[in-house]
Amino acid sequence: MEEEFEPRESELSQTYSEDGLSVHIDIYEDGEGGWLLEIVDDNDNSTVWEDSFDTEKEALEEALDALREEGIATFVGPVEEEQS
Repeated sequence: MEEEFEPRESELSQTYSEDGLSVHIDIYEDGEGGWLLEIVDDNDNSTVWEDSFDTEKEALEEALDALREEGIATFVGPVEEEQS
């Protein structure tokens, strides 16, 4: 029986803030020797890269480049309003 894979989060995962907004850069193992990248805002909206990266550092560099080039607001989604 195979053990279930539990991805390990990279120590390079971090919070990035700019212009009063914050997102969390999540980098974690893909189970095949690569690293996955996801940017998550405070409302749990996420942007996930389809392709994995060879190293944690490459994933972090891609995230920081995207945040600087596209602006943090691009990665912050709408706030979901609760239905009453």
